[in-house]
Amino acid sequence: MRYYILSAFVILALQTMNAQFVANYEESKVPEFDLPDPLTTFSKKQILTSSSWNELRRPELINFFESQVFGKVPGTFDGIAFEVVEESNSALGGLAKRRQIKATITKNSKTLSFLILLYLPKEVSRAPVFLGYNFHGNHTVINDPAIIISKAWSLNNESIGITNHTLTEESRGLRSGRWAISRMIEAGFGLATIYYGEIDPDKNDFTDGLHSLFYTEGQKRPAKEEWGGIGAWAWALSRAMDYVANDKEVDKSRVIVFGHSRLGKAALWAGAMDERFAGVISNDSGCGGAALSKRKFGETVAQINENFPYWFSGNFKKYNNAEEELPVDQHELLALIAPRPLYVASAKEDQWADPKGEFLSAYYATAVYSLFGEAGISSNKMPGVNSPIQNTVAYHIRTGKHDVTEYDWEQYIKWAVEQFD
Repeated sequence: MRYYILSAFVILALQTMNAQFVANYEESKVPEFDLPDPLTTFSKKQILTSSSWNELRRPELINFFESQVFGKVPGTFDGIAFEVVEESNSALGGLAKRRQIKATITKNSKTLSFLILLYLPKEVSRAPVFLGYNFHGNHTVINDPAIIISKAWSLNNESIGITNHTLTEESRGLRSGRWAISRMIEAGFGLATIYYGEIDPDKNDFTDGLHSLFYTEGQKRPAKEEWGGIGAWAWALSRAMDYVANDKEVDKSRVIVFGHSRLGKAALWAGAMDERFAGVISNDSGCGGAALSKRKFGETVAQINENFPYWFSGNFKKYNNAEEELPVDQHELLALIAPRPLYVASAKEDQWADPKGEFLSAYYATAVYSLFGEAGISSNKMPGVNSPIQNTVAYHIRTGKHDVTEYDWEQYIKWAVEQFD
């Protein structure tokens, strides 16, 4: 299918992190491009039924994204153990139960541990759960003195008191605005969250995270076809799912994986690879997430690979400044989640993440959902700001910047209740 430019607007802010790249924020400069048809295989066979999608198209798309974009996991792990290290039946003023679970992955006689923070509503016997990463430590998601502070390396963020790459008491609860935990509990949902830095520190160094467990003798970095940071974060979301799927107070059939920004990319890939996730929410995930790469609007493949060379597989770099050579685009990543519910969200001021590209990706993924009789995005005209479309494939663009807000969670919870009740 061929996509033509229909409108033009100019965003004056320049958000490139590297001076050699100049981001495009003008619709008039988006190139004309051929968008791959999700219902046509690489060998040009038409997909007409959900069974042929599952048998023919889905596996080849998974293989491409795995080998060329996010990277392959180099083997299987030896085991995982879970230990409840703290729990309370009177959290959040008595409305919730809280558990902190230490997960320990073993591979090649090496281990890596991370903490899952779990809140569950007391009045629900088997609760649906939102599962997702946080950026600055479990203790930042709510002002709860019982939450253990991670000792893992952290990106600095002086606005919430993080310096010297160290998490401290100073930042406790300072990211609570991004989580709406009380609202989740009131709606009958739980939250499971993990500090992503415990899985793989967000820096161009593959020696101190999950990857090192899987190295062969003498290996220092993943091979070109192997996983980067996003692949590792996605894989570990499935390890957290291993726990919640066996928690008798969690409804394992209603676990929704959520992510914002780079962690939205990880949530999409986790949801595509692991069909145990009942639904997926992508919040401002942008390039390499929900946004169409071929639009070359805002952040591009070259920019993301230059600024974050450790996020994707080495093979993905061959598409730097060559998005037209990609035989796939991100609408097909979204389509891999079908027929399970999918929510893509954007922010009006977050042009770096290309809201229109995120919307169009959800729109073009709808063709696959239709094979399963599921409703999606019926028009290629973007909805108005703060005017959500809430079908099996849902979308909204809200006022504001790159963030997760109370408005976002209001929509996600409402949608989840409708989809999973």
